[in-house]
Amino acid sequence: MTRVFRMMLVACAAMPLVACTTVAAEPPEATPSAAQGQDYQLRPGQEVSLGQAGRLRYERLVNDSRCAPDVQCVWAGDAEVAFQWTPANGSRNAFSLHTGVDPRQHSMGAHRLVLVSLDRGRAPQATVRLEPAGP
Repeated sequence: MTRVFRMMLVACAAMPLVACTTVAAEPPEATPSAAQGQDYQLRPGQEVSLGQAGRLRYERLVNDSRCAPDVQCVWAGDAEVAFQWTPANGSRNAFSLHTGVDPRQHSMGAHRLVLVSLDRGRAPQATVRLEPAGP
């Protein structure tokens, strides 16, 4: 009887382990996609798929010397944000866009990325738009 009891005890102890192995893991978060011609918001560290144009990653705020809201300044200032574009069939391309001076857009093959706006703060949300490169 002790042998049967021991076997049942081992089987019961192993049950939680078996149950854990049958639980499905959560799928990894999918990279969002941005459609051409539409505004898209990114936070630092976020990446977006640009379809055939590749992938875009908003790296960080480089500098922000913009005039504070409700303050009268001689110059409106400028903010610079760093991006990284990885074409579908190519190597990474790091570049920066500005709010107050050029470049405010960057050529990416048959497209260009335009910095539409930039929120304020230490990790501001950037609004960008993918457009056809055009003439």
